[in-house]
Amino acid sequence: MLSYIWPIALVVFSNTVYQVCAKSMPPSINPLASLTVTYATGAVASGALYFALNRGGNLLREYNQLNWVPFVFGIALVGLEAGYIYAYKAGWQVSSAAIVQSSFLAVSLLLVGSVLFREAITLNKVLGVLICMVGLYFINKK
Repeated sequence: MLSYIWPIALVVFSNTVYQVCAKSMPPSINPLASLTVTYATGAVASGALYFALNRGGNLLREYNQLNWVPFVFGIALVGLEAGYIYAYKAGWQVSSAAIVQSSFLAVSLLLVGSVLFREAITLNKVLGVLICMVGLYFINKK
């Protein structure tokens, strides 16, 4: 059970810290300039964790297994992170920006899951999306 729960707990904790950092970015810095430091820090942390968790690991051997995914993933991460920083600079509240994007993301991933991965679109999933949309109405109502 713990192996099922800890990854989601890590995502929730990390995303909370992520949102606080994105909202706290100094207004004077260009978001893309700050992301160069973010990714350098992430690269060092990833390398350190790789070797700490894989005694005798060989990054070059790992790199031989790469396909297009990490490159597109990197571009998507820049878009995700820059988007949040720009959203907060534009005045989005930390309490609503992630909820709004998550609701629209749920709709997008419902379609992507169906088209790319042959996942079923069930009545429960459609009802869940509708509930998200109703929630968006209340979150954004002034």
